[in-house]
Amino acid sequence: MDIKVTTLAGADAGSLTVSEEIFGLDPRDDILQRVVRWQLAKRQQGTHKAKGRAEIARTGAKMYKQKGTGRARHHSARAPQFRGGGKAHGPVPHSHAIDLPKKVRALGLKHALSAKAKAAELIVVDDLRVVEAKTKAVAAGFAKLGLANALLIGGAEIDAGFRRAAANLPNIDVLPVQGINVYDILRRGTLVLSKAAVEALEERFK
Repeated sequence: MDIKVTTLAGADAGSLTVSEEIFGLDPRDDILQRVVRWQLAKRQQGTHKAKGRAEIARTGAKMYKQKGTGRARHHSARAPQFRGGGKAHGPVPHSHAIDLPKKVRALGLKHALSAKAKAAELIVVDDLRVVEAKTKAVAAGFAKLGLANALLIGGAEIDAGFRRAAANLPNIDVLPVQGINVYDILRRGTLVLSKAAVEALEERFK
């Protein structure tokens, strides 16, 4: 499978042969949904907490005598039905993470890459570097490529100047190839891969 390669300035830079097993699959929505759900569940903090009746700093003495008042029988003012009392069955810190086999995670990434390739939303550039590390210059290059909402994946190291210049642009994310993930691929309109990123992905799934 051949993909056209361009530069950040929009000039032609030849073509690149990529693996059909990574970029040529028929994407399955169910696999993508499972991986995205796993990612979002895993990143939840799970630190929400409400105090129960045993944790409320309040007297534990019996509110009033058991009989003879004509009122309901109550004991502690820390009970959930009273204002200032503990929360009944409130949230407690816990992990929201769910299990997902490594093979399904890897397959999900392949299907996300294939989905972008099939939808013609994949661009391969020769390198993510700029001569002038200024946001205005980077934005002009992105305009030539038609990038308004995009995820850019570079090699193992991202050029510091390019990262700083692109960081000021809205709806633009820049990640090294180690950080590529299904959720970020799908949440952006266009996926931009450097040649180094493509090589790293093919080596990863070899």
